[in-house]
Amino acid sequence: MRTVVRLVAELCVTAGLILALLVAHLLWGTDDYTRRAQKGLNDDLDALWRKQTTVASAQQPGKPRLVEAAPDRGDAFAVLRIPRFEGWRYAAVEGVTNADLAKGPGHYPGTPMPGQKGNSVFSGHRTTYGAPFNKLGELVPGDQILIDTATRTYVYRMTSSKIVLPTDMSVLAPVPGKPGAKATKAYLTLTTCHPKFSAAYRLIIFAELARTESRASA
Repeated sequence: MRTVVRLVAELCVTAGLILALLVAHLLWGTDDYTRRAQKGLNDDLDALWRKQTTVASAQQPGKPRLVEAAPDRGDAFAVLRIPRFEGWRYAAVEGVTNADLAKGPGHYPGTPMPGQKGNSVFSGHRTTYGAPFNKLGELVPGDQILIDTATRTYVYRMTSSKIVLPTDMSVLAPVPGKPGAKATKAYLTLTTCHPKFSAAYRLIIFAELARTESRASA
């Protein structure tokens, strides 16, 4: 009996250590992966934007015009910023697969690009992989959400938030929450898991385009 008890105790300790290592990997190992991915994405964006603005300037000196085409899946194409959170800045990629979201916030393919009429939708992790959307629950109506592209900054203002089931696809509609309605404005929707450390529900942040500016460093 003592041998059995000792064996069970040793197995419990081993299982505990394995679980602790797994949690440590999820909380810190994945964060490190995302930090390195974000550095690479930002370097890629800097190079891409310099090239795009140079080409645009050559085509029309003094007044760059640039048609910002849809990016390839997995590629960075914009930077998200939320002024309420000091230093909050993430390069966003096209796509919402697990591999895409491990790099940072991802744009839902098939939804409009930032600034266009309709509902531009982004998803991101609330925990693990850098947890870019960890603080979304702290946003209040009126808060700004900025999206930088090669030559423009799109300034959105939060209008409301909602908690829905993962199966609720109405939040992806051209007019959020109104399937079938025709969009006459540019909307932004941010989605993430709710509550933290659970995927039982989704926290949804809704915003509308307030204005478009020239990107400061463009």
